[in-house]
Amino acid sequence: MASLTIRKLDDAIRDELRLRAARNGRSVEDEVRVILREASQDGLKTDARFPQDAPDPENSRKPLKNIGDQLRVTLIIGGGIAAYKALDLIRRLKERGIHVRVVLTRAAQQFVTPLAASALSNERAYTDLFDPQSEFDAGHIRLARECDLIVVAPATADLMAKMANGHADDLASAILLAADKPILVAPAMNPLMWNNAATRRNVGQLQRDGVRMIGPNAGEMAERNEAGVGRMAEPTEIAIAAHTFLRPPRAQPLAGKRVLITAGPTHEPIDPVRYIANRSSGKQGYAIAAAARAAGAEVILVSGPVDLDEVPGVSMTHVESARDMLAAVQAALPVDIAIFAAAVADWRVVNEGAQKLKKTAGNAMPPLQLTENPDILATISKLSEHRPPLVIGFAAETEHLIDNAKAKIARKGCDWIVANDVSPATGIMGGDDNTVHLLTRSTDSADIAVDSWAPMSKEQVATTLVARIADTVTQSTKDQS
Repeated sequence: MASLTIRKLDDAIRDELRLRAARNGRSVEDEVRVILREASQDGLKTDARFPQDAPDPENSRKPLKNIGDQLRVTLIIGGGIAAYKALDLIRRLKERGIHVRVVLTRAAQQFVTPLAASALSNERAYTDLFDPQSEFDAGHIRLARECDLIVVAPATADLMAKMANGHADDLASAILLAADKPILVAPAMNPLMWNNAATRRNVGQLQRDGVRMIGPNAGEMAERNEAGVGRMAEPTEIAIAAHTFLRPPRAQPLAGKRVLITAGPTHEPIDPVRYIANRSSGKQGYAIAAAARAAGAEVILVSGPVDLDEVPGVSMTHVESARDMLAAVQAALPVDIAIFAAAVADWRVVNEGAQKLKKTAGNAMPPLQLTENPDILATISKLSEHRPPLVIGFAAETEHLIDNAKAKIARKGCDWIVANDVSPATGIMGGDDNTVHLLTRSTDSADIAVDSWAPMSKEQVATTLVARIADTVTQSTKDQS
């Protein structure tokens, strides 16, 4: 059989050939022979000399992928309970257009499976240093070199010790030792392990070696009654850090601007135990705060009760009731932009019980007299002094979405309304995705324009909204100059 020599091959096609050959247990040369054989057979069948795509002869029959200029991350998942968060991290990286290859340590496979990682990354997950399908051409070297960044999440104390001391006794540590690309580490371990003198020495050595770190965060541990510094940074934080490192933000269009954002629900007490609330998670408001901060703004986030981590670099004010939120908003003025994403309770109980209301046999339920809460959006929109130049409200509706949103923008006096359908079937309230319509009011007429956006993640909604705000602010500045 004649030997094959191929020169001047595109890097992306070369990488794909290697991956495909490893997946099929063949050498690259044999893989090329298979492709040529299949192409020739297809050409004879279709009377076409060269087929457009070279199909996979055994499995998916998909054409070779060309990832071109797409950013590439090798994600190493260490063996800790936080490994389950790494699956969400794969998704968060892919949302940012990053191609992900996953490596799992032996311990990591006790918490997540290679199948799950493969399904989310759309790539084979790598686990074994001595895997004949990938190591026939030093696969660990390719995994170390054929990427733009290596992310280790979670990075256990053991894995960090191996990194600091140059061990290479498994696939993950061999990749890390062979790496000539930047490394981002997200430590995760018990607080006692994090504060151990050996771990501190290893951390110091890794930092001197140029390894970048994100976290760990403070909070509750998996172990009962354990809390402190040691929680792995949240997947969104790691994905943002990775994307920012790979593609540093060049422009900060909201630099010098002061942005006020409200988020989450409010809790209106009935008695010391019970309250009136809604199902808002606060995710959209927090995402907008992160996007505004990334755009260079000084951000004040007034948040109702939510189960979310604080946004890095943002001034946080936590409140409970609608009246508390209004007071915090007024205290933050003046601002350049105000975005009211909070789902504020419309009513509160007139006479809050000083003690828990008791249910007694034979007695009717105690009456709850309700009164209307202050309208934060309308109050700020109609200020005669210190009104923000751009006031944006949210309209969460379950029916007649656009009609109700148009009525709200006119009634409240705000400049823009972000409207979304929060019917239970949509899964938007409390979910990760959103479908919004941006209503904007013309400054020189009563016309209201409606811009309907495609379904996207709440982070993407936030980024798109902040970009639209930045364009408007920039244009306004030009018009005034």
